[in-house]
Amino acid sequence: MSKIMNLLPKAHRGLLFFFLIYGFGVASWAPMVPLAKISLALSDAKLGIILLSLGVGSIIAMPISGFCINHFGSRAITIFSCFVLAFVLPLLINATSALQLSCLLFIFGAAIGSADVAINAQAVVLQEKMSKQIMSTLHGMFSLGGLAGSLGIGLLLKVNLSPTLAALSIMLSIIIVLLIYGKTLLASNCENKLSRASFVIPKGPILILGGLCFIVYLAEGAMLDWSAIFLQFSRSFDPEFSGLGYAMFSIAMAVMRFKGDSLVIRYGSTRVVFYGACLAAVGYLFVATIPSSIGALLGYLLVGLGLANIVPIFFSTAGKFPNVPAAIAIPALTTVGYSGFLIGPALIGFVADWFSLALSFGLLSLSLLIVAIAFQKLNQRFLNSV
Repeated sequence: MSKIMNLLPKAHRGLLFFFLIYGFGVASWAPMVPLAKISLALSDAKLGIILLSLGVGSIIAMPISGFCINHFGSRAITIFSCFVLAFVLPLLINATSALQLSCLLFIFGAAIGSADVAINAQAVVLQEKMSKQIMSTLHGMFSLGGLAGSLGIGLLLKVNLSPTLAALSIMLSIIIVLLIYGKTLLASNCENKLSRASFVIPKGPILILGGLCFIVYLAEGAMLDWSAIFLQFSRSFDPEFSGLGYAMFSIAMAVMRFKGDSLVIRYGSTRVVFYGACLAAVGYLFVATIPSSIGALLGYLLVGLGLANIVPIFFSTAGKFPNVPAAIAIPALTTVGYSGFLIGPALIGFVADWFSLALSFGLLSLSLLIVAIAFQKLNQRFLNSV
């Protein structure tokens, strides 16, 4: 026992870096989207369909990674998934056809989904053994990584590095962290075997909450897949600066996630979700309607501030409904919510192709207002909470 306790500080430090590079790798894709669109001469609708591959890969990989964690431990799956994520990045930027890009995005999405499950499983075990709350800080590090990733490619391109060399530099940075901190994570013998909780089709309050989670995930996914496209093609940003929107979003997410626990304690989850969703709705409205670069960047900042703590609150809420065990509620909520990532990019792409990307963002603004009101009613009806 004492040996394990001595390992905890190192494991915590290592996991902080893993969340950082995980966010770093995921966000590095955002500035690459416009480059891929131009290189392959893709319409918004076709790009949306291709981006669907990322979501499909993630959804398929999540239950498989849970099975693998049960056999090999979350450390092994976290390291393996991050290695795959790193190696695919340079391949994405060099895809020579729509089919090739779609296949690579499927692998990239599978690495993201697998890493997401494994790294959070590692975090849950570590938090339990340390007997203190560390989850918000870890997710804050993910957002900081998102900031670094969204800016990293752009800065490397700005100094005249080729897109391939820029992606290789990102890959090398991730691998260095993996090699240095991989062994610090808790080994499989420190983990309990995961229970095989039954999956049920969500209904009642879980179905409603899942629908709200779907909207929020769709709004977050729009930042990753479409923020750079909008800035470059609708607000005339240079390609090397097109990642600034996601950077602003990530800064805001990081700041609010580091403050999330204290905000919920002080104001309550219902108010945090209500005002957060309203703030994000205003942000998307700014992006859609203010025809200036400053307005777009301010909008992205507001979206990040508003969305930061909504999904964590949703998962906490899912475990509180009477007569619905958390082991059933949370997997059901995850599946419905992550489908927002699955069909969101394609849905936004079709609306953008038929009308405009600005209209897509305007519809997201309206949807987030529904989240603000519906979550308040849901809590009042099923949990008697205000």
